[in-house]
Amino acid sequence: MEKIREQFSRLQIAKRSALTEDPTYLLDIDISKGEGSHLVAVSCSNQSIRVYNRETLSLLREYSNHPGLLSGVRFAHACKDVLFSASSDGTVKCWDTRSGSLEPVQLFCGYPSNVFISFDISCNDLILCAGTEKVEEDAFIVFWDARGCTNSASSSKAPLGVYSESHNDDITKIGCHPSKPNLVVSGSTDGLVNVFDINKDNEEDALISTCNSDSSINFIGWSGKDYQQIYCMTHDEGFCWWDLTQLDTEEPITLLRIPDAREVVSIKNNKLDYLIGGLYLEKSDNLIVVGGMLSGNICLLESCIKGLNPLGVIQGGHSATVRSFYWNMADDSLLTGGEDAQLLLWKPGAVGKAFGKKTSMKITSSVHQRVRVHQKHFKSKTK
Repeated sequence: MEKIREQFSRLQIAKRSALTEDPTYLLDIDISKGEGSHLVAVSCSNQSIRVYNRETLSLLREYSNHPGLLSGVRFAHACKDVLFSASSDGTVKCWDTRSGSLEPVQLFCGYPSNVFISFDISCNDLILCAGTEKVEEDAFIVFWDARGCTNSASSSKAPLGVYSESHNDDITKIGCHPSKPNLVVSGSTDGLVNVFDINKDNEEDALISTCNSDSSINFIGWSGKDYQQIYCMTHDEGFCWWDLTQLDTEEPITLLRIPDAREVVSIKNNKLDYLIGGLYLEKSDNLIVVGGMLSGNICLLESCIKGLNPLGVIQGGHSATVRSFYWNMADDSLLTGGEDAQLLLWKPGAVGKAFGKKTSMKITSSVHQRVRVHQKHFKSKTK
């Protein structure tokens, strides 16, 4: 762990995106994969997607024709120039970043009542899935065949089908397994984290496990050897961690459950205000929880079965709440975005050009958007 602590302590600002007058929060970050890839995409609170050069953070293009709120951005795994985004207008759009056109090359349409607030694409780029808000009594996970996303002309695709029985409220997060294209995890404001094998013929058979966080899900991820663990953060700053290898044993599946990380994490001269997400370091088999302070500082925590242990604080970058991050394992760099409208690139031992911080454009933090936290206990299919 000391090696990881030292690794993070060496992070310095290498680049900072140009200051703008547009008071835009940077909500989600993803980078293009593969040899020669150099792009980073950011979804913004003004319903636009910005694509930057990953090394210089110069703005390359901006897609701003979204009629609804964005719920994230994802690059395809095999094609470094293909980008996806989901929107509350009930569509998932595919963009070809090589094209000069600012129109999507393909449109994935949901059903008429769908409002998408989460999505992901499988590790083999074959299946898109998106989670909806609850409308009347229904909350859906919608699936599409993602192949053929580089058409020269815009086209539309209808869904392959839906899951509709496993959640009873807004599906806030979807996460495809990093190496097994048949596995998908979903989280909801109903407090449940569900794992599916989408190769099964129906939703009931597909549901492998149901884990209950007892609160509204804000972030989910995969971790552990062969990514056989799942974890989540909740909208009231809770943390839960489960081991799926224990499903068919007498051992408890829950590795760690913390109702409110702010009450148990002690950081010298700092105070944890919120959780942002997590990252799994495959080489060292460590799960890192990323949190933050209202000042803009970022806190890194080691997750172990005894609790969350502080690794260090990254400071001097943002001047307001940090909303998004991406850890690039290829070069141990970190990208962060926040409510100060800034995108920052951190690298070990970097010496970047000094730019002035942009001051906060808000009075109080709005980390939590519309959230309904549920305390009801649901029947769990796991121990």
